[in-house]
Amino acid sequence: MSSSRFNAVNNLGKTTAPVKFETASRITGIFNENVFTLKTARHYLSDDAYKSLLASTRGGKKIDRMMGNQIANGLRAWAESKGVTHFTHWFQPLTGSSAEKHDSFFTLKGDGTPIEEFEGTALIQQEPDASSFPNGGLRATFEARGYTAWDPSSPAFIMEIGQGKTLCIPTIFVSYTGESLDTKTPLIKALVALDKAAVDVCQYFDKNVSKVTATLGWEQEYFVVDAGLANARPDLVLTGRTVFGHAPAKGQQLEDHYFGAIPERVYAFMRDFEQESYKLGIPLRTRHNEVAPAQFECAPIFEEANLAVDHNTLLMDVMSRVAKRHNLKVLLHEKPFAGINGSGKHNNWSLSTDTGVNLLAPGKTPKTNLMFLTFFVNIIKAVHDYADLLRASIASAGNDHRLGANEAPPAIISIFIGKYLTDVLDQVEKRVGGNFDETDEAILKLDIHKSIPELLLDNTDRNRTSPFAFTGTKFEFRAVGSAANCANAMTTINGIMAETLKKFKLEVDGIIEKGEKKEVAIMQVIKKYIAESKPSLFEGDGYSEEWEKEAEKRGLANVKTTPTALDAYVTKKAKALFEENDIYNHLELEARHEIMLEDYIKKVQIEARVMGDLASTHILPAAIKYQNILLQNVNALKDAGLPESLYANQKDIIVKISEYINTISDNVEKMIQARKKANDLSDTRAKAIAYCDDVKGNYFDVIRYNVDKLELMVDDSLWVLPKYRELLFLR
Repeated sequence: MSSSRFNAVNNLGKTTAPVKFETASRITGIFNENVFTLKTARHYLSDDAYKSLLASTRGGKKIDRMMGNQIANGLRAWAESKGVTHFTHWFQPLTGSSAEKHDSFFTLKGDGTPIEEFEGTALIQQEPDASSFPNGGLRATFEARGYTAWDPSSPAFIMEIGQGKTLCIPTIFVSYTGESLDTKTPLIKALVALDKAAVDVCQYFDKNVSKVTATLGWEQEYFVVDAGLANARPDLVLTGRTVFGHAPAKGQQLEDHYFGAIPERVYAFMRDFEQESYKLGIPLRTRHNEVAPAQFECAPIFEEANLAVDHNTLLMDVMSRVAKRHNLKVLLHEKPFAGINGSGKHNNWSLSTDTGVNLLAPGKTPKTNLMFLTFFVNIIKAVHDYADLLRASIASAGNDHRLGANEAPPAIISIFIGKYLTDVLDQVEKRVGGNFDETDEAILKLDIHKSIPELLLDNTDRNRTSPFAFTGTKFEFRAVGSAANCANAMTTINGIMAETLKKFKLEVDGIIEKGEKKEVAIMQVIKKYIAESKPSLFEGDGYSEEWEKEAEKRGLANVKTTPTALDAYVTKKAKALFEENDIYNHLELEARHEIMLEDYIKKVQIEARVMGDLASTHILPAAIKYQNILLQNVNALKDAGLPESLYANQKDIIVKISEYINTISDNVEKMIQARKKANDLSDTRAKAIAYCDDVKGNYFDVIRYNVDKLELMVDDSLWVLPKYRELLFLR
């Protein structure tokens, strides 16, 4: 029992000194401690510099060079007061994670005098080497130039790693020719487009509205396992998931983990990463056990969408780093363990005006209810019309394992709004011929005036099988994967909403120009949108086979794999949507399509290699060794003259082991050949489909099935990979 598996199990029982970390008596005492907030900026900047930063943060105005120098000096003074010596432009390239290159404040004057400085040019723009980041053909290999540019709407922060501290400046990342090479740039553009389109529609109801902000509250699900056990699993180390592993006798069937008492070791880890998060301004609010054993969740207070995306990206890094201090490992993969719940990142999305109105909150008057109904129906229309883009925005190799299984929503994009709101929409749709009578307020009532305010909180139930559900004052996009950057989903949601609102206003204005009253025109278009979007409304069980058949009748797509789902990005419809709203140009869309296909290929390719390696070097040797032990036993019994009936069972086990060994060996070799054949394809999409269908589809499940059968048969002391029962239940 000298394998890393048993060493890790044995080490779990040893007492270790508790991890020491800073604890605060009150969260408010440390919240934003390491963030250059506007309040902090007021102490370090001149009046003019502060006003310039404020105008840029809240109004998007450009900061000139002189003010940039002043802001940079203030930032450096603040950072140095906290022991910072280096700064970095913190950006989010198309790798799915964040990136940074550190530079020091230290420099030399012309006469060799050492000084500390931070100029406005270094704050506003940097030039990291962009040659090794995914570009999807936007640049040739030898073209390395790329630029990071400061995003003042997301405040600078100080990252503490060990004893080091670095000033991080959130930035966008673009190529030499101006195309976006990151996830932040298109998100900001989508938010700008939505703001303009939403304000134009809000003007029908309230002339005082001058800005509409998209808000996001993500819910981050994750698994926590012992680091020693995880490190003894090469598949977890290299892919983030277990490619083999038989289900333990106990899984999640007793439902005893959900909302149960948080294990002490995990609780200490949670408190530690929460402390780090609060210092960085991440407003975490909740923590709890999730459904699967070893699965947990945290969630923050709602924030402006761009800042919320930054905070989630930052949190994933903080969690992974802090876990190491506790000898734990955080698994953010969407499906690290087969047969139990996967992990998602539910994106709760809403819209708020600068007059303090949540546009998805039913009001108390006919007028505010009509505004609510307008935005509510436009969202339904946007999701219905662009369901393919929403599906593409959450497509990944990891999420393919999760969608449609164990409480994750299916790949069919439908909308859940609850019984009461369904009744309201039915009332609107049944108005014959669009003949609305404003004089008796029928146009505004339709029982809406009485019923909608009651929908707040509990009257709209939740449907966890729905990918896109209204949960009271917000929509919850449940299909986003746990490892994903929220920016992709948020860019799509805000982009399709901007386009739909623009079309809505054009249609309403066209009716008004024909002499109809504003309210009548609005209701006519709402009625039309309800009728057109009705196929996407579904209140039932999204897991059922009946729904798949019904969805097909309704004309709803059921795209189950990433390579096919990503096609939505390069349709004429998608290019028109994103280009007309200045979110992506056609080159950026084609590049992203290429990059995401390549990402899919590489991840499946790595998994295939890991499966082959583990099968050949871990599984088969253990099985053969155990088989030899059984053979020795059978031969010894035979030599002792015992009747064959007394060792018939051993012989049967030997036969079964041989069958499993042969099946695994044969299929690993066939998988290798399929991989080689896929690698010979020059077209990226064809290669991705080959990896999906021919490599993964034909061999992953059959190899796993036979390996997992061997796990149940081989002597436990010979099995070198930590088992599910250890990974999920030992802490």
